[in-house]
Amino acid sequence: MQRRAPELPALSDDCANCAALCCVAYPFDADEDFGLLKRADTPCPNLSDSCFDCTIHKDLIPRGFGGCVAYSCAGAGQRVTQQLFEGENWREDPDLLEHMTYALRVLRPIHEALLLLKQAQQIRVPQSVADQGAALMAALCPQDAKSIYDFEDYEVQDALADVPAYLQSLAPFV
Repeated sequence: MQRRAPELPALSDDCANCAALCCVAYPFDADEDFGLLKRADTPCPNLSDSCFDCTIHKDLIPRGFGGCVAYSCAGAGQRVTQQLFEGENWREDPDLLEHMTYALRVLRPIHEALLLLKQAQQIRVPQSVADQGAALMAALCPQDAKSIYDFEDYEVQDALADVPAYLQSLAPFV
């Protein structure tokens, strides 16, 4: 029985539909391509007070924020904001901050894995190997996912853990 391909979420950034979760969720280390030291779950001081825009976006590299330029959430930020939290955000409801940032930290690796698996589909491989990749993608896309718990399910997390070995198995075909 052939499994139907899952409907993939958007796997590219859409900052206009996010609540600047990357500017809040992750810690910054001034020694690692960030211009300052910042704790996780703390808004970056360069984040606008009135919206979710970066006040130094045009000057990120000269100011030492190359890490911000290199970062991609692979679409996880807008998915957390728009789907899991239905457009609500931590500015309007500060109690959501840690819930939203936690959700980003769970969903981002899943989105990155989906992006890699999607790119891997371009490699000519035997059908059995392609089926393995499709099964991983399906497991990473739980149907009717409404909360972060759907992505913490053991099947999703086991599939996520299996992605690196699967990608390594593609080396002979490249």
